[in-house]
Amino acid sequence: MDLTRLRIAVVGTGANGASIGADLIRAGLDVTFIEQWPAHVEAMRADGLTVHLPDEIQVTPVEAYHLCQVAELRTTFDLVFTSVKTYDTRWVCELMKPVMRDDSVMVGLQNGMTIDAVAEILGAERSIGAVLGIAANMFEPGVVVRQVPPSGTWFTVGTMDGRRTERLEQVAAALAHAGVTEVSDDIRASKWMKLIANIPEMLPSAILGVPLLTAVGLEGVRPVMDAASREAYALARDLGISMLPVLGKTAEQIPDSDRYALDLLDVVLERFSLPDTRVAVLQDWDKGRRAELDAFSGYIVAKRAEIGGRAPVNEAILRLAERVEAGELSPSPENAARLVEAAASSESGVAAQVTS
Repeated sequence: MDLTRLRIAVVGTGANGASIGADLIRAGLDVTFIEQWPAHVEAMRADGLTVHLPDEIQVTPVEAYHLCQVAELRTTFDLVFTSVKTYDTRWVCELMKPVMRDDSVMVGLQNGMTIDAVAEILGAERSIGAVLGIAANMFEPGVVVRQVPPSGTWFTVGTMDGRRTERLEQVAAALAHAGVTEVSDDIRASKWMKLIANIPEMLPSAILGVPLLTAVGLEGVRPVMDAASREAYALARDLGISMLPVLGKTAEQIPDSDRYALDLLDVVLERFSLPDTRVAVLQDWDKGRRAELDAFSGYIVAKRAEIGGRAPVNEAILRLAERVEAGELSPSPENAARLVEAAASSESGVAAQVTS
């Protein structure tokens, strides 16, 4: 398979997108960066992309464009990887549609269920889902700190109908330059497994304003995280989602209970978290940006309401996160008591409704 003949775009070159894109460039692939942060584009044009890995620093020359320059491009792309925030997915699909052919595909290197948004705009046959295990951050333009090297990074990719297409094989082969890659016959289930792992970490530790490993050790916090995980697991079961091995787990290591949700968080803590690892939501808040509330507890709350019922712990977490985004609260360990109290009140409120 000659990947060098493919034209590849990476749209959204933050910590994850940029470091993955750099791996592809260093493997000799034709990659174009498209980015919405002007200072980041200019820094990469001037000095290349600097990636701090655990054991080395890599500087990679990149071809970077501002979003507004997509209209100036006179070429089309075979593979489009997007690593924008979930709430930006739809307009990015529209942005890239004119520079994609009928057989081009968009790959969402994102959390959440963005495969559906891509499918609605570009067509299900052009939407490839991805699940990724990577730890990286970026606090200054042109510089990424990647806390897990490619040897410890993993990707799972798949089409919406489970077919093994030529484009899917190309996507898997390209991403293999950035991490261990496998193909899933049920990418929705695979993405759900990652969602279940994300639910207890993303919003709770961001609300507390500290790295994940610090947050999980605060008094009363881990039980709240576990309760949120169990709600996500129960919802997945009610939706008919199969429990698949992810994050290095094997099929034999999947218990037939919501214990699996807790196991997934344990893997995140043990394999993908360093003492200074701050979740993506907290990184967004640190930069003064909106976070992906809709991709995490917001998704669980909405989806549960859609099929009937409530996810009270996730509701409580979501309400606190919304207060942070509204400027009513600041991310802080002092929010631990609020988090524990809100979750307990929500659970007891639902219990009272059930028994009344």
